[in-house]
Amino acid sequence: MARRNPWVKLGFDAAVLGMETAQVVGLRMAKLAVGGAAADAEAKRMVSEKVDAAAAWQALAMTGALGFTAPRIASRTMAHYRRKVRKNRRRLMRST
Repeated sequence: MARRNPWVKLGFDAAVLGMETAQVVGLRMAKLAVGGAAADAEAKRMVSEKVDAAAAWQALAMTGALGFTAPRIASRTMAHYRRKVRKNRRRLMRST
């Protein structure tokens, strides 16, 4: 089914990204709740990462690196953000 309809795969990828994102939010909230220097650093990192990820995505979009069809653009956008979320999840899991 996914081979014939790329939106099906994208839907599954979005669901997985949503679960991973929820886990990162929980890990970050736990870190922020403790407070201190580590919480301050995490809050600053969180904001700067979001700005950097959005700027990188915009550069990909403007250069055509995301593709030229709606499913391809959506899939590559999802992959772009999923890499960022996974990196954060791994980092936050190590620090708990």
